Amino acid sequence: MDASPGAPEAPIPLWRRPMAWLRRMYDWVLHWAETPYGAPALFLLAFAESSFFPVPPDVLLIALTLGMPRRAWRYALVCSVGSLAGAALGYGIGYGAWESLRGFFIPYLFSQEAFDNVGRLYQDNAALAIFTAAFTPIPYKVFTVAAGVWHEHVSLAVLLAASAVGRPLRFFLVAGLLRFFGPPVKRFIDRYFDWLALAFGVLLIGGFVVVKKVL
Repeated sequence: MDASPGAPEAPIPLWRRPMAWLRRMYDWVLHWAETPYGAPALFLLAFAESSFFPVPPDVLLIALTLGMPRRAWRYALVCSVGSLAGAALGYGIGYGAWESLRGFFIPYLFSQEAFDNVGRLYQDNAALAIFTAAFTPIPYKVFTVAAGVWHEHVSLAVLLAASAVGRPLRFFLVAGLLRFFGPPVKRFIDRYFDWLALAFGVLLIGGFVVVKKVL
């Protein structure tokens, strides 16, 4: 039976509260696809996500590609360039401003444990670690900022070179899937967003475990 008009809304279950916050952020990101500023917004989102913003640019890339499939490759390129520029910012934050901004990043954007794990990975194979983070759901921002902090193991050139392979590979793959398969993918994301958010969280955790064991 439907709730009567004016009745208070049912409280959001505890397990869904993080997804509810993420869903609001997701919807806010999506609304840019309905404005004339979609491509600039995509660049800025990719730029910000590479260092401090929580929502991946794939969300807006998907919406823009569905709205204008013929521009799929252009949007993937914009996303890639923005992400690489943001990686340079993340490196700069880690290199020159980490002590001042540490409290903003930890624990709000990533954990101290994850950050320390990335530092250990950089001592073994920095380029492979960066490529893996650039292409997979592992939070890329941890790697860009950590690269600046552990700059004795990772140069800016290595960060950008590995990212220049992994980031475009990811974004052009997303754009290509949407270019050829279109709206069904978007409907699937909208319908199963909460479950996808949970799965994404599991992938983040699993990704760190895999990278730690393999690299």
